Amino acid sequence: MNPSEHEVTASRKQIAIRLLYTLLYLVIFEILKTIIQITVIFQYIYLLVARRYSNPLRTFANRVTTYAYKVMRYLTLNENGRPFPFQEFPPEMERPEEEVTFS
Repeated sequence: MNPSEHEVTASRKQIAIRLLYTLLYLVIFEILKTIIQITVIFQYIYLLVARRYSNPLRTFANRVTTYAYKVMRYLTLNENGRPFPFQEFPPEMERPEEEVTFS
């Protein structure tokens, strides 16, 4: 056996159940991508009109991207715990930068 491969001790039923959850989270991930895209577009429209950014929108986007990251880790078998709604919604991993610069 290749040292980079590991034998799975789970039953086929357990693997099939995880596959079903994975398919569900693939749909959730696509929805998250759309939410992030809409958030980005809205933030830039707001920025162009008001000449300032929306902190609540930045915080929302930061939390959604953290959740998307957790979903990706589950999808790619890098995390075993099922993400929200089976666990609490994840807190922000990193705080947004205080000042946004355009250079």
